Parts: sequence; structure tokens; C-alpha cells
Amino acid sequence: MTELKKRKKKPIGVIITTTVLLVMVVCGLVYSHFGGFSTGKSADIDEFAKYAEKITGDKLPSIDVPEGTRIVALGEATHGNKEFQELKKLVFQDMVENKGIRAFVLEADTGGCEAINRYIHGGEGTLEEATETLGFQIYRTDEMADLISWMRSYNETAVEGQDIRFYGFDMQDKEYEFKYVIEALTECGISTTKLEQLMDGAEYSDEFRLEDREKILTEVRDLLLENHYQAAAHYADVLIQNSRLFDEYEKNPTGSFGLRDSFMAENAMWILDQEEQLGNKMVFLSGHNGHMEQFGTFRGGEDKVMGNILADEIGRDAYFSIGTDFYKTTCNMPKNEKQRTTFTAYSHDPLAKAAYKSGNDVCLLDFSKVPDDSSIAAQINGYIFLGNLGDQSVGGLNRIVMKAIPYTYREWRNPHESYDAMIFVSNAHPTKTKPRTGDTL
Repeated sequence: MTELKKRKKKPIGVIITTTVLLVMVVCGLVYSHFGGFSTGKSADIDEFAKYAEKITGDKLPSIDVPEGTRIVALGEATHGNKEFQELKKLVFQDMVENKGIRAFVLEADTGGCEAINRYIHGGEGTLEEATETLGFQIYRTDEMADLISWMRSYNETAVEGQDIRFYGFDMQDKEYEFKYVIEALTECGISTTKLEQLMDGAEYSDEFRLEDREKILTEVRDLLLENHYQAAAHYADVLIQNSRLFDEYEKNPTGSFGLRDSFMAENAMWILDQEEQLGNKMVFLSGHNGHMEQFGTFRGGEDKVMGNILADEIGRDAYFSIGTDFYKTTCNMPKNEKQRTTFTAYSHDPLAKAAYKSGNDVCLLDFSKVPDDSSIAAQINGYIFLGNLGDQSVGGLNRIVMKAIPYTYREWRNPHESYDAMIFVSNAHPTKTKPRTGDTL
């Protein structure tokens, strides 16, 4: 009898254990999918709807850019969603047509963007070849091609002096910078031999130390300035930045983030100066939210992000920043060096959730229009989570870590400290990136 009782107890124990394990698995799956056990709290929906302005198709609500603004910056919460890339064109069109801006400035390689600039001014080649000069795969999309195509069409009918220009402020590549520096030296009748010796194929030659390489590039820059080739001299400066950045990256990968943003700020200021010489008061910058914040540093460090540096340089009243966020994203991201995949995440941003629950697919919230006594002012002026995905790998162990620790794709931010307005996308869809096909401009 005693033996029979013992046998009856065993199934109960197994059932309890199995049930506990199943509950744990289900909880783990829910937590990893939503980044918590829900999609986060929502701001007051009715109050949010009073001040949010719907964006539909090609219709953008008027953005009140204050008088005296010199830089309008548009951030993107991710690099891999089509809605954020479509917003680049939509907001830039508004700035061109209603604010008189004539410069589109992208978080992309400086030289590659000059190739685009030549294309939109009637240069040779196809639209596909032009898009590929941007280098980063995140920009080899139909949305970016559509923007470039519109810019070329605009310039075909623009009156003299009202054409628009395409610039880049990044320095992570060097192919087109070398190409245009050599082009300018050749036009000046200056030997390019020493410069060409710096390269071994697509990479720097090991025969030159960093100091020697920088010395040659500095001499080239000075010669170009003497011959009044300002743009080419700037490309030589960008090559110096590139050399310093990757030298720093080898020594201190994390510390190179701040150095890159300081260089990007230098380049943005150079572009602003060029445009002001042409009589244009403002430029339009586009890049990741993390670079566009007007007040912020890199996580865990003291290095200021580009937007913060620029706001300090020109004055906070002259820097107008528009951030973006998602309620839910299915984002195109790298799986490894050769493949891309998608990653789904929820931001837990109460403002983005209010946008979603109020039925807005895409909407604009201008913080200046929200009164202090509104209930959503607490979210705007307090610290909340904002979605934040770059172009980091989400393959293998990285995906598991990001799913287990949602803080890896969220930033704890004060929206109004960071931005003057925000655009919210309820359900962000992945871009479709294209492999590089071959020859570029």
C-alpha cells in the first residue's frame, strides 16, 4: 500500500514541474517579443490626439521652424525601416518648398555624396549607379533612389541659383574622396604620384605610418587651397579624418564613436559655411536619432553626439531637431557580414503607443504646441524610453542578448531636451536593400 502511494505522487510532481517550465517558456517568449510583459504604458490618447498632426501620403503638416534657424535636423530611430527613409524626402521637400533650404546633408560618405550631387546636376550614369555610390547598404533602397530621382528632376527645372545640392558628412570610406582629390590635382597640373603611393588597392599602404600619411594629405590640402579648390581641399581633410578615425578604432573601438561625431560636426559646419556663401541661411541634416539629438552624449560616456556639438557651436535656438520613433518595428538589419534579416521590437515609448492607439499610422508632434498643463507634457518633458536601432548585427548570440535585454535597443531620454518635435510611426516596415551590382559613377 505504501509503495502504491509513492507511485501516485510521482506524476503530480512531473506535472507541476512541466507546468512551471511551460509557464517560464511562455513568459520568456512574451518578454523577448515585446521587450517586457506588455508593450508599455501609453500617454493619454485623447490628449495626444489634440496636438498630434496626421501625416498621410505626401502630405506633411506645416513644421514651424523658428526664425534664425541655421540647421534643421531629422533623425531616424532605425536605419532599416522604409517609413523613416520616406520621411527624409517628405520633410526635405517641405523644407525646399516652404523654408528655402537648398542643401540635403546625409549621414553617409562625403565623397560618395558628391557623386550623387554630380548626378542630380545632370551627371552621367543610371539612378541605380548613383544610389550605389552612397556605399552603406542601408541606403541602397527604392526609397533613397526615389529621393535622388526627385532631386535630379527638381534641378532640371530649377531657375538659376535655386538648384538643390546633396552633401555627406561621414568619413568612414575613402574611395571617392581620393578620386576627386586626384581629379583636382590633375586639373591644377600638380603631380599625384605621392598621393597615389598612399594606397595599396582600396586600402592604405603599410609603407606609410599614420604621421607620414597625414603629412602628405595635409600638403595636398594646402596646395588645393592655394589653387582655390575648396571642395577638393575638404575631401583631403576628410581623408585625414578617415585615417585618424580608424587608427583610433584600433586602439579604442568605443572611444572612436565620440571622435567620429566630432568629425561629422566639423563637416556639417563646413557644409553650412558653403551654403551661407551661396546666400542660403539653412541646411537640412538627416541621420540616426543618436547623432541628431541637440542634447546628449554616448551611452556611458562624456563624448557629445554630433547634434549636441552643433547646437553648442551655432546656438541652441539655431538648431532645430526633429526626432522619430516607432511603436513597433520590423527592421532590416545585418545578420552577418554578408546576409541581412529582420528584427522585431517595441519601443515602450508612451507617446508612440498613444500615436498607435489613436489610429495614426504616422504623425507629427510639435512640442512647442503642447501646453504645460497638458497631461502629455509630463512624457515630453520627463524621461521615457525611445526606440533605438542602428545597423548592428542581430545574428546568432547578438539576437538572443538583444531579445533578453531590451535596453540594448532603447534609450532613456527626455524628448524635449533632445528634440523640438517628433514624428511617430505606429508600425514600421523593413526596407528592401539591394546588393552592390558593380560599376558606380
